[in-house]
Amino acid sequence: MTDAPEIQKGLAGVVVDTTAVSKVDPATNSLLYRGYPVQDLAEQRSFEDVAHLLWHGELPTPAQREAFTAAERAARALDDGVRQVVDLLPLTAHPMDVLRTAVSVIGAADPRAEDPDPEQALAAAQRLWAQLPAIIAYDQRRRRGQDLVPPREDLGFAANLLWMTHGAEPTALETEVFDASMTLYAEHSFNASTFTSRVVTSTLSDLYSAVVAGIGALKGPLHGGANEAVMVMFEEIGTADRAAAWLDEALASRRKIMGFGHRVYKNGDSRVPAMKAALDRLAAERGREDLLALYDALAGAMDDAKTIKPNLDYPSGPAYHLLGFDTATFTPLFVASRVTGWTAHVLEQRAANALIRPLSEYVGPTRREVPPVG
Repeated sequence: MTDAPEIQKGLAGVVVDTTAVSKVDPATNSLLYRGYPVQDLAEQRSFEDVAHLLWHGELPTPAQREAFTAAERAARALDDGVRQVVDLLPLTAHPMDVLRTAVSVIGAADPRAEDPDPEQALAAAQRLWAQLPAIIAYDQRRRRGQDLVPPREDLGFAANLLWMTHGAEPTALETEVFDASMTLYAEHSFNASTFTSRVVTSTLSDLYSAVVAGIGALKGPLHGGANEAVMVMFEEIGTADRAAAWLDEALASRRKIMGFGHRVYKNGDSRVPAMKAALDRLAAERGREDLLALYDALAGAMDDAKTIKPNLDYPSGPAYHLLGFDTATFTPLFVASRVTGWTAHVLEQRAANALIRPLSEYVGPTRREVPPVG
């Protein structure tokens, strides 16, 4: 009789493959993209440079940057067929459902979606990345009864997404804050949505199917949906002076406090300081010290009660709120960034593929006979 297998719920601690895309460096508690600390990339490089890094393994040369950004800007416009499908969806549908459906439509319309050529898959990833902002921006505008705003080829990725959403050119600070958030959200090793995308890819399915699956995984409040939940939580608490009492009641009722803790980081999420600094600058410009006070009060109360620190969703939620995005749009913004990481992993999975098919330990009834029909 063999020993029962050791069950690792949620695959916690299980190493299933290798990757060269990103890692958390235990020595510095820092997230590295292709070896570069993400906080340094967020401070010194544009999100476009980071996307190039994730897909190609290196930061672009000036000539590569020019060609890369020109290709992205040329592919930004929302296809009429995709817009028509979006318009058919009810306004009550979650924006992540709209985005998931739109990606399916884009994939269905791509005649080379099944092409196994790595260069074709990379080209599809880059076009999809360029088109997601138009879908996200238009969906928020249609919910507000506003018309579509066409993209501008003279604006960078972050500034253009803000432009298409609000119909006004963003300030330099708004662009910097949003661009930094895109870099910080772009990649995080074998997280739930990335692993989901790799599982789908391992079956030799197409890139669009892998991205749709990633969107489905990211929608959950224990993953990407947490940044939405943070803002809902802030609205429920209201003011900083109520934070400690609210937390005591929430913990007593065993409620999950969103925006705190992380399975990978044991000494705090290394991305938080950069995003909190961006939030501080934006809130100061907007005169929203009340929001910062609430942020600090809840974070302090959580640290006192549980010694659990914020993750990236905690500062990004209020930052996106100050940038004028509807709360339900926060997770689609995560997709606009993370699609670069997902597709980098899709390409890596394809290059050395093995079908991902774990085993399970059966705990149901033992073998039994089917009774006759009575």
